[in-house]
Amino acid sequence: MTEVAEIPVDVQERPLPRPPRPARSALTDGPILRTLLSLAWPNVVALSAGTCVVIAETSYIGRLGVEALAAMALVFPTVILTMTMSGGAMGGAVASAIARALGAGDRERAGTLAAHALLIGISFGLVFMLGMLIFGPQVLTMLGGRGTVLAHAIAYTQVFFGGAVLPWLLNTMAGVLRGTGNMKLPSLLILNSAVWQIVLGGSLGLGLGPFPQLGMRGVAAGALIAYSMNICVMGWYLFSGRARVVPKLRGLRIQWSMFFDILKVGAIACFSPLQSVLTISIFTHMLAKFGTATLAGYGIGARLEFLLTSIAFSFGIASVPMIGMAVGAGRIGRARRIAWIAGASAFVAVGAPACLIALFPDLWVNIFTDSATVRATSHQYLSTVAPFYAFIGLASTMYFSSQGAAKVVGPVLAQTARLIYISACGWWLSTHDATAQSFFWLAASSMVVLGLLSSSSVVLTRWGPRAAKPAVRPVLSVAD
Repeated sequence: MTEVAEIPVDVQERPLPRPPRPARSALTDGPILRTLLSLAWPNVVALSAGTCVVIAETSYIGRLGVEALAAMALVFPTVILTMTMSGGAMGGAVASAIARALGAGDRERAGTLAAHALLIGISFGLVFMLGMLIFGPQVLTMLGGRGTVLAHAIAYTQVFFGGAVLPWLLNTMAGVLRGTGNMKLPSLLILNSAVWQIVLGGSLGLGLGPFPQLGMRGVAAGALIAYSMNICVMGWYLFSGRARVVPKLRGLRIQWSMFFDILKVGAIACFSPLQSVLTISIFTHMLAKFGTATLAGYGIGARLEFLLTSIAFSFGIASVPMIGMAVGAGRIGRARRIAWIAGASAFVAVGAPACLIALFPDLWVNIFTDSATVRATSHQYLSTVAPFYAFIGLASTMYFSSQGAAKVVGPVLAQTARLIYISACGWWLSTHDATAQSFFWLAASSMVVLGLLSSSSVVLTRWGPRAAKPAVRPVLSVAD
């Protein structure tokens, strides 16, 4: 005889209540391309301003002498590593965590995450400060610094990295705001910072007006003063309640889960700029054997890559809060559509002007040199490599999109694959007396490798939490 066991009403299977959805907004419900473009254009302005800072600093540091110019080239990799780690890697991770919390409708968690993010930024800034103040001279010596050049480089390093907490704090605050979808204020302040950095760095470095000539120390001090001004403005905006998220510092209780939510993305993402700098260093070393003209021609092409990559970064950074909120709300399909639209947009936005320069390289080369030998090498490099810059744009957006989904391992491994590809193939070419043109083709093909692998990682990586298996509970009892 079979009896059906009666299940009390209060324990019968019922659908779980859905988490509260945030109010409808352009980020979570608006047209993807239009919203992406509205978020991207302020970043284009801000990142272009950063390029202007590099050009302006090169100009007025050149007035301090050839040794000062060489010293700036010596410290540039460590400075750019600091800025890309704090802004692109960890800043993107902060924006991702905030956006996912807001997408799930949990503003309280977003505020707690913001507070923990500030602690992370301060901690990383202190690590960079102590590391460079203690080991900076040895690092600069290993990079080739000698004599007066080394002295100038150490002077800059002591001031800039003495305040390394400031760029980390600035970029962390910017990450919090970008996680809420606010791109305009961080971009406006970065633009403001760029203007003041040029004015103060030039004035303190060269001794313009009432300022004493402080040389390389003055250039570094100008940057730190500009950062401090914008930290004050951004901090006031965050803690005044005008932002969607207010960092919960009063009565804060340290929660390791909050650190983990940020660092599971940020710590891994930091390997990407590290590998990128290492890849560039290895490739530059390989080209150095072909002489100064070849190296200079490559440098002119690399400047174009740096400028166009900032456009891809703008689309990538814009995609982080959109994807993060979609993932937080469980809308994985929308998150993936955002990633592919951002990737396609960056591919076109970077590829179109790059192809134009490949066809008419004098539009770019004439800005930098009149040397016939350098111009010929620049033409050769740009006509070969520039059309493939689009794949760098694609890879950049896949990297940031994966940050938004908190699944960044794939794009980082793609960067590792490019590093191995450049190293292995470059070694083979070096042992077979290859021409500079062969190395240019190596650079171009490595960009394709990076772009395709980064895109494949997004296709193959599962976004969102794994579906839980439904519990099976018996409802029948069988009695003989």
